[in-house]
Amino acid sequence: MRPGPLPMARPSQNGQHIPKSTHTHTRRRPDLTLPLPQRDLRSLAVPLPLPPPSAPSSFSVPGGPKPPTATSASAQTPALSDLERVRRIGSGSGGTVWMVRHRPTDRIYALKVICGNHEDAVRRQIWREIEILRTADNPYVVQCHGFYDRAGEIEILLEYMDGGSLDGRRIASEPVLADIARQVLSGLAYLHRSRIVHRDIKPSNLLINASRQVKIADFGVGRILPRTMDPCNSSVGTIAYMSPERINTDLNEGVYNAYSGDIWSFGLSMLEFYLGRFPFGERLGRQAGDWASLMCAICYSKPPEAPPTASPEFRSFIACCLQMEPQRRLSAAELLRHPFITRTQAPAAITVSACGVRTRKDGGWAVESAFLGNKSPP
Repeated sequence: MRPGPLPMARPSQNGQHIPKSTHTHTRRRPDLTLPLPQRDLRSLAVPLPLPPPSAPSSFSVPGGPKPPTATSASAQTPALSDLERVRRIGSGSGGTVWMVRHRPTDRIYALKVICGNHEDAVRRQIWREIEILRTADNPYVVQCHGFYDRAGEIEILLEYMDGGSLDGRRIASEPVLADIARQVLSGLAYLHRSRIVHRDIKPSNLLINASRQVKIADFGVGRILPRTMDPCNSSVGTIAYMSPERINTDLNEGVYNAYSGDIWSFGLSMLEFYLGRFPFGERLGRQAGDWASLMCAICYSKPPEAPPTASPEFRSFIACCLQMEPQRRLSAAELLRHPFITRTQAPAAITVSACGVRTRKDGGWAVESAFLGNKSPP
């Protein structure tokens, strides 16, 4: 190995040459240190890759997700070619509903057909209904068995309810009405626990079958509340059954609770069944067309009440639903424990008073009521 070059010499201040040393100098100030930058140890962690998101079911629009496929809806979805249209059982702005027969099994279904080329917003609304129906699994919610997209027609295969809707029916028997209310409330409690609001509860969207089973239908304007707690205050649904604070955003300081809105619509529907007419009066009914007067009546008049001839339990039940302040309306789960619902199952010696007042307490809801006591909602 060849020897390396000799170290160079550098002059000193007195002219002498001192060989250059390869060793470091001794520190003159050993107490002098420089502060090191402080690092957040959490920032050093390498994040793991997230799992791929599940395919959403919204309709395919420019910049939007793709629609669901029939195979993802259900492995048992009948083939569209096996469905025979028997007769038309309903029609409206949302489409036409047919009674269909599945040829291989003779099973009867309802087929909702939405025709035509719709705008993107309308198509998203259609797929929103399908998505909610597909995810809902409750005996008090109409079941969705599948869907089809054929030549611009969107067709939804639904559970067939042979009794039709409860629209236009008078139910003067309180025990019968209590059973209907119990079933609807059970469906609403399930939807609200699933963070789903219906936003269009009304008699025509409550279906019944020969077994007296009542189920909630038509989620065309329903919506699943995202984790961001979207106020869900768009103007959709049927105005006649909307809550006051939803029609007039100046009420309740502009705060809209979608769950309480469903309770108002439910209470108004139950009172309509009992009275046999729209609670705000015949002249302000749904067919009159005087929407301005109707909205003023809903927002500024006293909420409708059950007549004095009704039982105290039913009058209290309606009062707990039709409160002007949404925070005073009981939830669906709370209404299921109201004496009007429970008295036919287990009579209780209890005095029924007016609806309790709900207040914010210790970060939760404290309900003070003569029949519920103090509790927190589910």
